[in-house]
Amino acid sequence: MMISKRLGRRQFHFTVSGNNLHEVVSEYERLSFPDVAKCGICGSDNLDLTARVAQDKFKYTSLRCLDCRADVTFGKRQEDDQTYFLRKTEDGKLDWRAYEKNDSATK
Repeated sequence: MMISKRLGRRQFHFTVSGNNLHEVVSEYERLSFPDVAKCGICGSDNLDLTARVAQDKFKYTSLRCLDCRADVTFGKRQEDDQTYFLRKTEDGKLDWRAYEKNDSATK
């Protein structure tokens, strides 16, 4: 099954598979994040997916604004680390974080 997610002006295609309909739908549900039209900080639709590893052990996947560099990080369920969702604030909005320049690199 092909799944499309619109993130800003880009459309991403994911393929899920399984041995039967139940397994295919279960795999589909693991990509439980919604389409995102624009950055929650600056309103740009210039968004992209990013991935990084911190301290050689922590894996992060994020949706990043290529204009203001803000991002919202994907979370994973503790009981099922293959299910991804976009982090939200207590009031249910996406948890966009503004880019903060790291001054330690310039010191």
